[in-house]
Amino acid sequence: MKKPSYLRMAGEIAIAILACEAAGIVGSLFTASAIPTWYTTLTRPELSPPNWVFGPVWTTLFALMGVSVWLIWRRGTKNPDVRVALGMFAFQLMVNVLWSLAFFGLHSPGAALAVIFLLWLAIAMTIVLFAKFSKPAAWLLLPYLGWVSFATYLNYAFWILNS
Repeated sequence: MKKPSYLRMAGEIAIAILACEAAGIVGSLFTASAIPTWYTTLTRPELSPPNWVFGPVWTTLFALMGVSVWLIWRRGTKNPDVRVALGMFAFQLMVNVLWSLAFFGLHSPGAALAVIFLLWLAIAMTIVLFAKFSKPAAWLLLPYLGWVSFATYLNYAFWILNS
């Protein structure tokens, strides 16, 4: 059996991480302009972290997502179940961007709340699907699910406090 090329594996991991980070960049296009304007006018929930926390947290979470999806991708896309798992991953990534559009782009915590419920479910389903192929891939998504759970509280509180 041929030994894996570590350089190739590193390149694949980098591509997977960069693809996930790109989703974060797209989401930030809606976020960046709203932070100094609309967002600062909102009443903040008691447990809302300072704004500087979000960048490092999301960068880390997108990197973990990238490693996670790489662990599944390397199983081979010829397997229909792998394709379903990767499709669910892609779906949750798109819903993640959609949340930024709803909350920051449309200035709608109510719409964003509906989107974040869908996001939470999509992440949970992705974890279940990934666990069939790689327990580490599933475990790597748990911090993301935890953060989105906290973000759901924040989103709900923003909606209530600013309605």
